[in-house]
Amino acid sequence: METWVLITVAAAFLQNVRSAMQKHLKGVMGTTGATFVRFGFGLPFALFYLVMLWRVAGHPLPIPNATFFLWAVVGGLAQIAATFLLVHLFSFRNFAVGTAYSRTEPAQAALFGLIFLGEKASQGALIAIAISVIGVMLISVARTALSARSLVTSVFSRTAGIGLLSGTCFGLSAVSYRSASLALAPSLPAPDYLMQASFTLGFVILVQTVIMLAWIVAREPDELKRISAAWKPAFVVGFVGASASFGWFAAMTLQQAAIVKVVAQVEMLFTFASSFFIFREWINRLELLGCLLIVLGVVMLVVL
Repeated sequence: METWVLITVAAAFLQNVRSAMQKHLKGVMGTTGATFVRFGFGLPFALFYLVMLWRVAGHPLPIPNATFFLWAVVGGLAQIAATFLLVHLFSFRNFAVGTAYSRTEPAQAALFGLIFLGEKASQGALIAIAISVIGVMLISVARTALSARSLVTSVFSRTAGIGLLSGTCFGLSAVSYRSASLALAPSLPAPDYLMQASFTLGFVILVQTVIMLAWIVAREPDELKRISAAWKPAFVVGFVGASASFGWFAAMTLQQAAIVKVVAQVEMLFTFASSFFIFREWINRLELLGCLLIVLGVVMLVVL
C-alpha cells in the first residue's frame, strides 16, 4: 500500500479523535473558542515537529518564495471561512441539507486542482470521487426526514448554497496547501515531503492563530477566560489536531488533494465504529449504504 494512503488513514483517525474532543469543549466554551483551540493549541506542536525534522533528523530547511506565501495564506483563510460556514449551518432547521452539500469538497478540490495546478484525474478516479461524495451526502441526511429525491430538489435552497460554499472553501484550502507545499521543493536539494508538509503546516497554523486570536480579543474577549479554564483538554485537542494536519499536508504533498480527500472519508467509518462498538448505537440502512459507497470509492482509488 502506498505511503500517502497509510498517512491519510492515520490522519483521518486522529481527526475523528480531535472532533470528539472539540465536541466536549463546545460544552464549556463558544464556537469561536472551540475553533481557535484547534489552531492556537496546535501551533506549539506544529513548530515542534518542524524543529525535530530540522535539528534532530537533519532535514534541510526550505526557503519560502512568493508562491508559497500566496497559497499558504489563501489556504489558511479559506479553511477558516469553510469552518465558520459549516458551523453557521447549524443555526438552520434543515442544516442537514447544507452539511450534505459541504461534503462535495473532494469533487470541488478536483476542479480546483485542474484549474490551478493542471492536475487531471483519471476517469476511474472521477467515478470513485462521485461514488464517495454520494455516500457521504446520504449519511448526512440519513437521520432526517429528507429523502434522496428531496436532497436533489433542495439544491437551490439557502442552506444548500451555504453548504456548497463551505465545500468550495474546503476544496480550495486543500489545493492551496498542496500548491504551497510543492512550491518549496525547488529550494531543497531533493523533494522532501515531510519537511515540505511540516514547514507549510507551521506557517499556516501560525497565520490562523494570529487571525483568530485577534478576532477573539476584538469581538469576544470573554472567550479567552473560558479557553484558559479548559487548557488541559484544549492541549490534547491541539496535539491531536496538529498531528492530523501534519498527516493531511504530507499526504497532499505526495498525492492530488481531491484523491486524498476521498480516502479521508474513512473518518466517517471510524465515527460509526465508535458509535456502534462504544455507544451501542445502531446505524440505519441509509447510513449503511453511505458507508458501503465510501468504502467502494476508496477501494477504487487505492486499487486503480
